[in-house]
Amino acid sequence: MKKKRLPKKFFVGIALIGLMALAAIFASVLASHEPTAMDLSARYSPPSSEHLFGRDQNGADVFAQVVYGARISLQVAFTVVFISAIIGLIIGSLAGYIGGWVDQIVMRFLDMFYAFPGFLLALSLVAVLGPSIRNLIFAMCVTGWTGYARLVRGEILHLKQREYVVGALAVGAKPLRLLTRHIWPNLFGILVVQMTFGMSGTIITESGLSFLGLGAPPTIPTWGSLLNSGRRILMEAPHVSLFPGLAILTLVLGFNLVGDSLRDWLNPRKT
Repeated sequence: MKKKRLPKKFFVGIALIGLMALAAIFASVLASHEPTAMDLSARYSPPSSEHLFGRDQNGADVFAQVVYGARISLQVAFTVVFISAIIGLIIGSLAGYIGGWVDQIVMRFLDMFYAFPGFLLALSLVAVLGPSIRNLIFAMCVTGWTGYARLVRGEILHLKQREYVVGALAVGAKPLRLLTRHIWPNLFGILVVQMTFGMSGTIITESGLSFLGLGAPPTIPTWGSLLNSGRRILMEAPHVSLFPGLAILTLVLGFNLVGDSLRDWLNPRKT
């Protein structure tokens, strides 16, 4: 049987993510200006050799804000997705493996969360708690774990009927061992795909909240706040919104390409 290869778009996605990750890691090296340094006499200056992406409404360097903003987006995305996946894995495992009234309670709880749009619920939480990175991560985790829990529950309901699980149970394997040694390893692929798509969704949500002024504090440069600052002068100084918008597009596209490629690669029905 011919071994399946990862499609080319996987490596394109990895390259896009790697590019943004390197920009975030080496932001202090790449940016020749401080992201908060202001020069009101040079407001909305167009791109130049000294300021590659031009300047914003305060005369601050847009390039510096974009590369430093990549740190915030990646930090929030990785933290939210990791925490949400862990919570969803635990709760979904309990519901799927135990079943019965535990499953019913978890599913009704999930239905309650799904009754509210995730973005609006996160928006409400951040509005109450106040804008900060910690509150932003907390609000997004409150709504982000539900998708992982439902996915894990559905897969475990299927996997626990498999022969190797039934056989392990027949020889006296404990529930924790069944989950960690026989069930969870078979969830790894589909969970990674879900996390990859979750990264792009988290970046869009974080940018949207920052656009509304409910993300990071105003002193911290973010892509969403840059988009908001440039929307009123889009025709006169499009560079203020253009470059952070391209940064969001690049990172989201990268994660979507990776997730789509992994989904096709891990699907046994596709050749």
